[in-house]
Amino acid sequence: MKKLLLVLFFIRALGAIGQEKPEGLFIHSKAPDFKAKDLTGVAVNLKDFRKKGPVVLVFYRGNWCPYCNKALSRLQDSLQFIKEKGATLIAITPEGQEGIIKTAEKTKAEFPIIYDEDLKIMKAYEVAYKVDDKAVSRYKNFDIDLAANNNQKPDAVYLPVPAVYIIDREGNITYRYFEPDYKKRASVKEILKNLP
Repeated sequence: MKKLLLVLFFIRALGAIGQEKPEGLFIHSKAPDFKAKDLTGVAVNLKDFRKKGPVVLVFYRGNWCPYCNKALSRLQDSLQFIKEKGATLIAITPEGQEGIIKTAEKTKAEFPIIYDEDLKIMKAYEVAYKVDDKAVSRYKNFDIDLAANNNQKPDAVYLPVPAVYIIDREGNITYRYFEPDYKKRASVKEILKNLP
């Protein structure tokens, strides 16, 4: 019995370690469907957008992140090229409405930006990671309160790895960019090249 408990504890510990370092979904995986509301309160259903063509799904950290703003601005600047490929661009963040409004103002975004309440979408796409207490404190030194911005508990702050997925009409992931270094982002050229 003690051996069984020890094995179960070890498996649980490995699972916890795995949660701290997400791997993201891989190419040929089925993209989890989701329903959420965008900044204007319009319901966004991934399945409905997939019926129209491929979806470019972008996860970003928040309006306070200059790398995120730069990446989203580049996508906005190239939005017409994405649309010409028959694709829809959707951005997802753990930030609440106030942060999304700031992101939209900074980037001039004309695409849906989704508040991932309770991290359901980020967890389904395996991009969420727990921010350690030291990092949370460092952000606070720069007047960035991640817990307040994201409506999360101070001892359980999560952010997404800045990832990009292209999802086809059938719901398959055909492209992924998953880079834990938040300073590196997928180029618009690479995203366009991977749209059918």
